[in-house]
Amino acid sequence: MASKDKQKKVTAKSATKKNTSKKTVVKKTLKEENASFLSENAKFFNRELSWLEFNDRILHEARDTKNPLLERLRFLSITASNLDEFYIVRVASLRDMQSVKFEEKDIAGLTTTEQLNRIDIKTRSLMSHMYSTYNRSLVPTLKQENIYILSYDELSEGQKSVADEYFNTELYPILTPMAVDASRPFPLIYNKMLNIAVIVKPNGALNGDDDTDNVYATLQIPTVVPRMYKIDTTDGEVFVPIEDIIQNNLDSLFIGQEVVSSGCYRIMRNADLEIDEDEAEDLLKEIEEQVRLRRYGEIIRLEVHEDIDKELLKFITTELEIKESDIFKVNGPIDLTCVGKVVSRLEDNHPKLCYPHHSPAAPAMFNESLDDIFAQIREKDRIVHHPYESFDPVLEFVKQAATDPNVLAIKQTLYRVSSKSPIIQSLLEAARNGKQVMVLVELKARFDEENNINWARMLEKAGCHVIYGLVGLKTHSKITLVVRREEDGIRRYLHLATGNYNDITAKIYTDLGLFTASESFGEDASEFFNMLSGFSIPQTWRRLIPAPVWMKDYFIRKIRREAENASNGKQARIIAKINSLVDEPVIKELYKASNAGVKIDLIVRGICCLRAGVPGMSENITVRSITGRFLEHSRIFYFYNEGHEDLYMASADWMPRNLNRRVELMFPIEDPDCRARVMEVLETELNDTVRAHFLQPDGTYEKLDLRGKVKLDSQEELIRLADEAVAYRNDIKDITAFEPAEKPAE
Repeated sequence: MASKDKQKKVTAKSATKKNTSKKTVVKKTLKEENASFLSENAKFFNRELSWLEFNDRILHEARDTKNPLLERLRFLSITASNLDEFYIVRVASLRDMQSVKFEEKDIAGLTTTEQLNRIDIKTRSLMSHMYSTYNRSLVPTLKQENIYILSYDELSEGQKSVADEYFNTELYPILTPMAVDASRPFPLIYNKMLNIAVIVKPNGALNGDDDTDNVYATLQIPTVVPRMYKIDTTDGEVFVPIEDIIQNNLDSLFIGQEVVSSGCYRIMRNADLEIDEDEAEDLLKEIEEQVRLRRYGEIIRLEVHEDIDKELLKFITTELEIKESDIFKVNGPIDLTCVGKVVSRLEDNHPKLCYPHHSPAAPAMFNESLDDIFAQIREKDRIVHHPYESFDPVLEFVKQAATDPNVLAIKQTLYRVSSKSPIIQSLLEAARNGKQVMVLVELKARFDEENNINWARMLEKAGCHVIYGLVGLKTHSKITLVVRREEDGIRRYLHLATGNYNDITAKIYTDLGLFTASESFGEDASEFFNMLSGFSIPQTWRRLIPAPVWMKDYFIRKIRREAENASNGKQARIIAKINSLVDEPVIKELYKASNAGVKIDLIVRGICCLRAGVPGMSENITVRSITGRFLEHSRIFYFYNEGHEDLYMASADWMPRNLNRRVELMFPIEDPDCRARVMEVLETELNDTVRAHFLQPDGTYEKLDLRGKVKLDSQEELIRLADEAVAYRNDIKDITAFEPAEKPAE
């Protein structure tokens, strides 16, 4: 763990040192190497294309042979899953705009149609690399480990018999072939579900009537059984896609017919909800209805195998009214997210093919025992860092509040929680124990709407006060307020975080949380919840900085202050760790600060519309993206402020939606030990030479050439530091235990 002295040393060094890594990495790929030659739009990258670059970085991890084999397979699955969501949300939104002829240019100067065209080109290239990675690298390397992903035709005769038996006993009873003819229209095809289309010859053709026309059918691949059927053998493990098994047993489903051809297909539908909150009388019911309507959304993409029968493809596209430009042909299993499930089934038996097992360390800033967590928070502020440290303090905070007779009220915002959330269970118990429980459940959390609707109803039935947020805004803040009666009066305890109250994602998302009993924080928290539940709109805040009204202006003032200090010859420094950077006014202020001489380091996991390293515009800005076993999710902001260093954490990214259309929270880190912990995270990631990808002026990303450089994987280093901090805490405890209670008599 970083000490206070280390923090001062590190930050002073960061404020003055020249950023030589940028010079090493950045290639002068612009035709002209000066901002004066760039048009206004050329100063920004397109948001959607930048996101595809991010997904390409995930795919890079699947291609990187330095990663464990099964982890590479998992990265490929994540790449496929990301691309699915990108299409059904972002591409769908652009298609909606195109349908109403909305062609206003984005900050990069691209119209809606131009964006869609470029997305299509980039996506086809990305998918080509995904399948070449799968076919040419991953599958052959798995074979070297006696793990085989085979088609039905590649199975031995004995393995085919096992697969056929599985079809007869397990698959056949649950399959439902749907004939398509004049009396039986084409059935509803669900979003992202794999299906098989079939052409058959009717009985008449078998009796010598060659004039009988082909007929068609479709059937959905069941999701209640694993997509990959596993056949155990003496010399390894064999997986075969169940759609292959089904296709090779179609005669059993069409008895008396001749199966002419068959082919798999999958569609993507528009899943972006359109909710008119002003007109909705009951927001919960309105969102329920919109979620139901997702199944009927416009089809925006069709995936088929590259060797699909032409007549079969024509049948599918005609029935579903799909344009040729929306067809994606692939060379391998449709929907590569299935390989992630293969990893889950293999990892326990093949630990050497995975990252070393990681058990979150006990949070070093808490005592070994979490008993009486309120006493520990009252003593001093505490920081927890997930998944390097356990999520237990967060769970205990709410659990103890639910049963503590001195706790009077619990107030909390919930955006995404797990399906079996212990947080929810504690809130239900608190309500049963007669405490005042107010919960804001964000019903508009994309793809968690149904889950959140169910939780909201359960909480209401238990007696909690449940609200659904403010009209037109998503509530994305992460805050819990506990009001407790103590000997000296009422005291408020707070937990503020960069990530969700989700015990599952806390094991794979990097997030930071602050526990505090500061009175000024507590007063702000009470006013914040009153703003959410009532009509109170505070004019000033003591510690918390909310969006959408205050936060953006606050950031801009902080950036401008650094620029002014640099212009006056003073040291100036900005560090920001965020998920995405899209907001145009913020980017322009960063450009101005760079030109003034401010050294700016940005750690941006995903989308970045800022063009870094351009002389005369952003030569003092370096952007790095870190990809690894954990998903970088925390938001941290540092401003040098003439040596009075301001340090904040937040739930918000630098995106228009976060700063203008969401209820977010930013909060300062004031306790010296907490500040040291957070600065340790920033400095470790800025020193990463293994996981960091550096943004080039042309929008691509490159890793450092490690020849002659120290190799530092920030995520592995943060694991080590978390373990080291616990060991240090325990050593101090052991030493203290043997110290005499008082000075011995002379």
